[in-house]
Amino acid sequence: NSCWVWDTYECSVLKTNSEDIRCKCICPPYKDVAGQIYKQNVSLKDCNCLHVVEPMPVDGKDVEAYCLRCECKYEERSSGTIKVTIIMYLSILGLLLLYMVYLTLLEPILKRRLFGHSQLIQSDEDVGVGQPFANAHNVLSRSHSRPNMLNKVEHAQQRWRRQVQEQRKSVFDRHVVLS
Repeated sequence: NSCWVWDTYECSVLKTNSEDIRCKCICPPYKDVAGQIYKQNVSLKDCNCLHVVEPMPVDGKDVEAYCLRCECKYEERSSGTIKVTIIMYLSILGLLLLYMVYLTLLEPILKRRLFGHSQLIQSDEDVGVGQPFANAHNVLSRSHSRPNMLNKVEHAQQRWRRQVQEQRKSVFDRHVVLS
């Protein structure tokens, strides 16, 4: 990590982006020396065993044989891109969490307040068993304060719920006939 080997520009680049660039040398066992992984923040031209492996585990004539067995790779990454990606991911996750809280906690309260508690709760004879929201479209069509698009979405939801109820009824009717 000493900058006296490089010129001033390379030294400043290494100091500012020390986590973004590195040289990684994987050295397998050699004679009585155990295998080891070495990492250093060096430039691409210095990414070799002689510059990265410190302290050198072997002496003299064994250095060349030891270094020939080591595999050194230069690695570069963009920590700025990684940070932006993580921030975007967490933001989307947070928005989805807020939407889930809205759907589970606030939407029922707002529906009760908008439609009135007495209009949504009706007896089983008026609406039919298993169809608690069959009257919601009529209430929505009378509501002039809500935007037209929201009315269409609510109508589609009610139509979907009716279709699901019809499918359930037909499945249970077939089940009763078959048994």
